[in-house]
Amino acid sequence: MRELNVEAITEAIAKMAVEVNSYLSEDVCDAIAKCKAEEDWPIAEEILDKIQQNIEIAKNDFVPLCQDTGFACVFMEVGQDVHFVGGNIEDAVNEGVRRGYTDGYLRKSVVKDPIRRGNTGDNTPAHIHYEIVPGDKVKITLAPKGFGSENMSQIKMFAPSAGEEGVKDFIVKCVEDAGANPCPPIVVGVGIGGTFDRAALMAKQALLVPLDEPNPDKYYADMEEELLERINKLGIGPQGFGGKTTALGVKIKTYPTHIAGMPVAVNINCHVSRHKEVVL
Repeated sequence: MRELNVEAITEAIAKMAVEVNSYLSEDVCDAIAKCKAEEDWPIAEEILDKIQQNIEIAKNDFVPLCQDTGFACVFMEVGQDVHFVGGNIEDAVNEGVRRGYTDGYLRKSVVKDPIRRGNTGDNTPAHIHYEIVPGDKVKITLAPKGFGSENMSQIKMFAPSAGEEGVKDFIVKCVEDAGANPCPPIVVGVGIGGTFDRAALMAKQALLVPLDEPNPDKYYADMEEELLERINKLGIGPQGFGGKTTALGVKIKTYPTHIAGMPVAVNINCHVSRHKEVVL
């Protein structure tokens, strides 16, 4: 049994909170560059160029990529042979978010109550998802989620008779309904199967998959490609001004489900598709 002091988790999350809001991962940068090279609509090309400039400024000046520094979503894969010491794990995660957002001068966007509001002042609490896995390591992924895109997400409980076409039409319609609101070009995360809550979780987890990493199941890899093509033919374009680039990628996660159902969730990310991971 390996002992791990929770202070290490706090320190890791505090550091990641600042870095993930300033640096965009290479797979997203490469996808934006590829889309820009293929654009033939001048306005779309100009907007993608400004997005690239923004990415460079954020990286060089170590400032946030976007003013919405997001709701801190923390995914933890905890090895079953790890024993945490030194305090409560949830408190440690939230302390990391608190330090990162306070010391890093990041915008605090969390309110105490969904109806009565009132800012918590430190961007806590985080949304934390735990998964127990084999081994003695802890993998932490931090994905700040802006709500311009989060608000455009949808879920639908289909009957199995809806079939593949019903699922694909729903996904495309979600993007069409969102229009320019989620700051396209977007990344589309899809969860199919499981239960109501599992589908939503998978849709969010799908956004963590690198854009250049193909789906291991060819059936769904082909579906991702088809959906990306259909979505980009909508003509919404960068920031809603038209063009070929409405989405940078579509990623699908699935899980077995009940014979009577077929849940489908769509979670949308803006082009600032932030996520960073560390293994302790």
